[in-house]
Amino acid sequence: MESPDPSYVSSPEVQPKRTSNPKSPTADDKEKPTHIRFLVSNAAAGSVIGKGGSTISDFQSQSGARIQLSRNHEFFPGTSDRIIMVSGGFNEIMHATELILSKLSSEVHVEDGDNVDPRSKVRLVVPNSSCGGIIGKGGATIKAFIEDSQAGIKISPQDQNYVGLNDRLVTLTGSLDEQTRAIFLILSKLTEDSHYSYSMNAPLSYGGSYNARNYGPNGNYGSNGSGGRFQNNKEDRSNSVTIGVADEHIGVVVGRGGRNIMEIGQASGARIKISDRGDFIFGTSDRKVTITGSQAAIDEAEAMIMEKIASASERET
Repeated sequence: MESPDPSYVSSPEVQPKRTSNPKSPTADDKEKPTHIRFLVSNAAAGSVIGKGGSTISDFQSQSGARIQLSRNHEFFPGTSDRIIMVSGGFNEIMHATELILSKLSSEVHVEDGDNVDPRSKVRLVVPNSSCGGIIGKGGATIKAFIEDSQAGIKISPQDQNYVGLNDRLVTLTGSLDEQTRAIFLILSKLTEDSHYSYSMNAPLSYGGSYNARNYGPNGNYGSNGSGGRFQNNKEDRSNSVTIGVADEHIGVVVGRGGRNIMEIGQASGARIKISDRGDFIFGTSDRKVTITGSQAAIDEAEAMIMEKIASASERET
């Protein structure tokens, strides 16, 4: 996968005819559970929810997708916007997303009448590790998406003000049809990334993981499968600890469909990231499990992970 540029900005300069479509998801990929996240203002979130939750319930019934929103005081870092996550099968997500964007577009037209700009913006939340696939080699993929959809596409630089924030914003500018097409193309690419599905289980709230102090590394880690640990020293605003977990125990930490890791993150308030397969702590066969947050959150998450591993080890003996 190509390393994402610090910032990639592009938009259609002319109106070329659509060339052959970029690869669409296979039938198997369309059936796999996946998700997409995007930002909405607090007022727009209320419009999506509807009176007594009537609108969001209707959208879920029509599409078959699940629609979740962060709480009204839980914003994406550096913004005053809430996060919407739509999850389910590929076609279900696309249907629900069209319903939501159409609703928001109609609300704007009601408020602003004929003065509304037909080219609006929607901001997707995408893991930094998945942005390289959207950009492609030499920007080839994102250029193809722009030509096909006619939407402007901008990928934000990784925000260095929020240590531990592993997500970036992908801004789509265009008409409703152009935005919908761009989302189709981007989600098609994301479904090819086997690690993208992990982010579906991350809490919608970003909590307070971005303002704690940091401390120096102690370098103490082991390869006994019980999770040796060492501390990272990246920035002064965040605690980050990496523990080593034997490859065969990673499944226990993640859980079926990511259930365990989601529960640990929600219960502790920490953010948990697991290294790719084959990416081990040097000199060991242990995968890296990085826990970021306050010291209390880290300690609680680590204890819960160790408990999962210990239970699994007992069952094996």
